[in-house]
Amino acid sequence: MKLTHPERIYWADADVTKADLADHYASVWGRMAPFVAGRPLALLRCPEGSAGECFFQKHAWKGLAGTIRVARDPEDNETIVAVDDLDGLTGLVQGASLEIHPWQAALADLERPDQIVMDLDPGEETQWDAVTTAAFEVRERLEAAGLAAFVKTTGGNGLHVVSPLKPKAGWQKVFSFARALAQAMAEDSPERYVAVVAKEKRVGKVLIDYLRNGRGATAIAPYSTRARAGASVAMPLDWDEVGPDIRSNHFTVANAGERLRQADPWQDFRAQARPLES
Repeated sequence: MKLTHPERIYWADADVTKADLADHYASVWGRMAPFVAGRPLALLRCPEGSAGECFFQKHAWKGLAGTIRVARDPEDNETIVAVDDLDGLTGLVQGASLEIHPWQAALADLERPDQIVMDLDPGEETQWDAVTTAAFEVRERLEAAGLAAFVKTTGGNGLHVVSPLKPKAGWQKVFSFARALAQAMAEDSPERYVAVVAKEKRVGKVLIDYLRNGRGATAIAPYSTRARAGASVAMPLDWDEVGPDIRSNHFTVANAGERLRQADPWQDFRAQARPLES
């Protein structure tokens, strides 16, 4: 996959070019591939760079690189975009995709999710330690339900706690489980958590967002960049790293390479997949 205009600036504040973004994905592809390859994707495209107008793209577009896979959603026959390899991902870079948001299911088994994502999003005036406390509580509740729990920064404001699933349950069951978990946390600790998206109800609290788990809903991929200041990157963490020293935007295109010299905290993610029980 050859880039045109590789010198084009995608993040002016961080001096990150199209070529820099392609290099980032080339370096992380070995770890990123299991979370994006062969999955429907929603993309945040920013043709003028992160400071310009950006828009979400869920379907194929004119001028799509030939390395990008196009499929059909059997529910509505609309096009789905996906990548199978690094050339496909580089095609997304060519198309100014600054954020990559996969479904929670693979194209090969579209009606049975293979992961749950709980998005912990702090409201205004919410301290970071409230987010990390929420992450540990989500982990505890998932493990009590017989599921493994992994954590990552989002490159934005919060954390994602993710459980790998054996693809057995359908969308409704997985969504209902995630909603029940979020609502239980909000009911048990209403002074700390909410399960509703309305911003006026989130001041000083953490939103336990379960809506990433519906059919067609997406969440930022591990190692994906964000169209935010500094070219931040969503990054898998070890649970021992969750604390005051690593905020959500700690990792960037500039320092992500250093991370690859450390052990992969998500290396056994799929090996710990378990079916969602009733």
